[in-house]
Amino acid sequence: MTALAPHVTAFFREGLPKERGASIHTCDAYAYSFKLLLDFMAARLKRVPSALDLEDLDSKLVLAFLMHLEKERGCTTSTRNARLAAIRSFVHYVELRVPAALDVCRRVLAIPIKRADTRVVAHLTGDEIEAILRQPDVTTRSGRRDRAMIHLCFAAGLRVTELVTLPLAAVTFGHAPMVHIVGKGRRERALPIWRGATADLKAWLTVRNGGTATALFLGAAGQALTRSGFEYILDKYATTAATSCPTLKRKRISPHVLRHTCAMTVLSATGDLRKVSLWLGHADTKTTEVYLHADVSEKLAIAGAVVPPSLKRGRFRAPDALIASLKGG
Repeated sequence: MTALAPHVTAFFREGLPKERGASIHTCDAYAYSFKLLLDFMAARLKRVPSALDLEDLDSKLVLAFLMHLEKERGCTTSTRNARLAAIRSFVHYVELRVPAALDVCRRVLAIPIKRADTRVVAHLTGDEIEAILRQPDVTTRSGRRDRAMIHLCFAAGLRVTELVTLPLAAVTFGHAPMVHIVGKGRRERALPIWRGATADLKAWLTVRNGGTATALFLGAAGQALTRSGFEYILDKYATTAATSCPTLKRKRISPHVLRHTCAMTVLSATGDLRKVSLWLGHADTKTTEVYLHADVSEKLAIAGAVVPPSLKRGRFRAPDALIASLKGG
């Protein structure tokens, strides 16, 4: 049997960052996937993660893990596929180094990507996002931080990992406040910060007191917030905002919903899908086309441009003399 732990360690220390040149965001996403996987394996096999073997990671266990994600954790198909992509990347790394595990690797790599339904993206209205932004108590340090985080996440269309790893030096003020983001695939983008978000960021920086910490947003202990920490904060305020904005009760609020809301706001303001793609940092505009399906104004414009067929209303004529005689009587 081959110990699993050394290969997982080597994959995250050498394989991903050095051999593949993966970005820090990819490394973090894959690390979270493996945390979930190792927790599942340890519970299923009744062994601590450090005692697991490479042979334990067979296709049967991987399929059970994927089912666990969808059925018990409530993950979407796209999230399920993202977790599988992390596992497949690791298996590709291992198959070149452990020839004895080739058969196990082959079976895992044969697990197909699951087709996902195309759904209209979830997003918030202007009133809903304002209701959430009004919830933090800006007279407190944590309230200023939370409002600045939520506002910047929405205004810049940040992925949650981009937000929590954003360094202090990424934000510059002056005549045109800007935020510099290194996103997925090491794609960089520099975005102007909206006036309201700029005011919230400045308010947060007056009380940040982070010492030598490099992260823009810090927790109570002076450390960078985690993605789950921000998700908790956002959910807390969304739940509170639902009392004054009842439509929020029917929506599932997540950091990515803020990103979708930003995309819909930019699309509504510009009507240009290419500008939305640049703002979000998409590698391909095809990824951005999903927002066209959610934009009602586009459909209304199409409906207004369509010329309906010209129809003339006719008069009913009796089919035979009997019916005509009854009508005359």
